Amino acid sequence: MEVLLKVSGAKGSAVAQENDRRAGMMSYSIAGPNLIIIDHTEVEPAYNGRGVGKQMLYKIVEMARKESIKIIPLCPFAAKMFEKFDDIKDVLKS
Repeated sequence: MEVLLKVSGAKGSAVAQENDRRAGMMSYSIAGPNLIIIDHTEVEPAYNGRGVGKQMLYKIVEMARKESIKIIPLCPFAAKMFEKFDDIKDVLKS
């Protein structure tokens, strides 16, 4: 599974692909120089239960750490992941 980050204007996304097939996408809005808002997650039905959403979130968290960005998880999936995993709370906007 490969997860690529894409940015276009004030929007960004993490796109998961496997063998050139899209497995999922997590989108975010750039709310300022040090803040993004994760607003949507979708995983293709064939990839449900394979950790695709978590992989996309962790790719965004990795980018946030490198660029000193905080995250607001508006998307219910992302919000639940931030509640569940302590190892990513360092980038959570308090």
